[in-house]
Amino acid sequence: MSLGAESQPENISELKKRLVSSYEQIDRLERANEILTEQVSLWQKKFFGRKSEKYTAEELLQGRLFDDIAENPQDSLGQEDSSVEVQPHRRKRPVRTHLPENLPTIDVVHDIPEEQKRCGCGAGMKRIGEEVSKKLDIIPARFQVIRHIRPKYACSKCEGSGDEDHPAVRIAPPPPQIIPKGIPTAGFVAYIVTAKYCDAVPLYRQEKQFSRIGIDISRSSLCGWVLDAAERCTVLVELMLDHVRAGPMIEMDETTVQVLGERERANTSKSYMWVMLGGDVQHPVLLYRYHPTRSKEVPKRYLGGYRGYLKSDGYSGYDEIGGADGIIHVGCWAHARRKFDEASAATKKTGAAEKGIAFIGKLYRVERELRLRLDQKELSPDDFVRMRREQAEPVLESLHKWLESKVAHVLPSSLLGKAVAYTLNQWPKLKRYLEQAYLTPDTNRVENAIRPFCIGRRNWLFHGSPRGAHAAATLYSLIETAKANGIEPYRYLRYVFEQIPLAKDPEDYENLLPYRINAEELRTRNL
Repeated sequence: MSLGAESQPENISELKKRLVSSYEQIDRLERANEILTEQVSLWQKKFFGRKSEKYTAEELLQGRLFDDIAENPQDSLGQEDSSVEVQPHRRKRPVRTHLPENLPTIDVVHDIPEEQKRCGCGAGMKRIGEEVSKKLDIIPARFQVIRHIRPKYACSKCEGSGDEDHPAVRIAPPPPQIIPKGIPTAGFVAYIVTAKYCDAVPLYRQEKQFSRIGIDISRSSLCGWVLDAAERCTVLVELMLDHVRAGPMIEMDETTVQVLGERERANTSKSYMWVMLGGDVQHPVLLYRYHPTRSKEVPKRYLGGYRGYLKSDGYSGYDEIGGADGIIHVGCWAHARRKFDEASAATKKTGAAEKGIAFIGKLYRVERELRLRLDQKELSPDDFVRMRREQAEPVLESLHKWLESKVAHVLPSSLLGKAVAYTLNQWPKLKRYLEQAYLTPDTNRVENAIRPFCIGRRNWLFHGSPRGAHAAATLYSLIETAKANGIEPYRYLRYVFEQIPLAKDPEDYENLLPYRINAEELRTRNL
């Protein structure tokens, strides 16, 4: 089809301008297509690809087979020798599971008939030994009723008229209970809570499980008991918050949650569960807090009066807190690496993103080797910090130069461009982990603490009310802090639910905190 006369260029100069404009438009479309292709590839990887972000040394060296190599992947390891040491393959022998000695044992004897115990010569055979094999059995959960009997006393002669200072009928007071007017014991409530928040079994499934063994308990009753127990434990979470604020470092992160019945908000709105990890290194505390929004005012409220290091991802809501007096903001290398990993997964070209991953991998290799020596008491904390600086700072310097060289050569809107920009923007915070021995390069510990909540969320989907969300935050705080301190959650919750009705002063509540309880004593305590 020919162009109309009115649209044809009048001279060569006009034709050149139109050609340049067309080429520029084609270039823009190609770039837009490249970005869209990256996004599609990234979503395909998230839905259908492997979830792990780990790269083996072989993957970093060989790149992707049959693809064009944009940069030499051998260079992605910097000055390091490109040879790969392959460990010899060893097949593990199957090992029989060790059964604890304290389990109840039932002996079942499988003997031969009496007539076979006589030898052919006529003499009786003697027992010379035995062969024993152990089998593991299980008795399904079963209910029992505990009757609390309180005898009543009255005077048969005067009917109480002779003792005006005391009631005519005397009876012992009812024992304090976690649910004062309910039928569940502390152990039963602990069982329900552990099943839901530790094993991710929603209450409606527990209702069906109880029905199968002959007990009909409505879901609403189960829910009410959980809410009441959580509210009794709120004072413990407040004490844990004080302990978090007193520590030298806090890691913080958040994840979405759907909560029904929030005031002036649709039921489809996103709410947030905030998670903090703090306290001293030997006694970590994991604290969950529910809030309807992701506003920067939320962490400011929880960190009021805190002085120390704050580790977080690159969410801007933490920036103002990180700049407050007395708070030193530390970044997360895992989030920076994740962006390079996404760029690597979304393009067929290899080299640039893998090189960024390799630089960060060298930082983690330094951290892993030195921290192993620190844990084994081969290094003091001061020696650890000094040696980490000596080995990590040259890598950081090389990585920073490489990032600055990439800024002018990558599209800012591409995944690689975003990874480069993110890392450079976070650079001052990313380097600060070198300052103290207790600082690590990432926020993986607090992200791992979020994982049990996310697993549970897939099962129960949403909270039925803000009260339920606050209860979940309280109970997750107790359970995950107990686990972080080596305490089995059910035993801990049972002990707390038994003792908290008896608590009278702050010291009584302090003694119920997970990091104040001896894990071994609790493990051997009779249930």
